[in-house]
Formats: sequence, C-alpha cells, structure tokens
Amino acid sequence: MTNGKFYRTAIRPALLYDTEYWAIKRYHAQKMSVAEMRMLSWMCSNMRRDKVRNEDIRTKIGVASIEEKMRENLLRWFGHVRRRPTDAPVRQVERIELW
Repeated sequence: MTNGKFYRTAIRPALLYDTEYWAIKRYHAQKMSVAEMRMLSWMCSNMRRDKVRNEDIRTKIGVASIEEKMRENLLRWFGHVRRRPTDAPVRQVERIELW
C-alpha cells in the first residue's frame, strides 16, 4: 500500500528524529503514539467516531508501533556506544564516581 510506504519513508523518520538520545519516559512514548495514530487514521480516512482499533489501522497499513521503533533506535545507539573504546569520551561517563 502506498500509504504505508509514504509513512515509513517520510513521516516516521521525522517523528523518530533524535529519539535514540532521549530518556524515553511514558509521557514521551504516549505523546508519540497519539501523534502516530492521528497521522495513520488520517491517512486511512478514518475518524475517531468510526471507532477503528489502533491495531487494525496498523495492520491495514503494515507498520509497527512508534514505541517499538523508538526502543529499537535507542538500543541501536546503545550498541554503538558500547562498541567504542573505553577511552572514548562517551564511554568515560561510565567511570564517573558519585560521592
């Protein structure tokens, strides 16, 4: 479906921009999920009064939830950080001692 392809190539990257650096809290995830579902519902020409379930809309378009993608981005970034040498500035934070 072209709607799903457009969403995956244009909309989702804009929504997920820099999310790998966020400390993801329930507030952020909920706001992102609401924005995503509004966009997907609009793309499918569904209105709130139609009472179509979110899972049904995602299945129709063929996309995963934005929360899963946020988690994937965060874990990908964490993997990059862990592969850096221990003397890299981003890894020196691990050795900071708190009083």
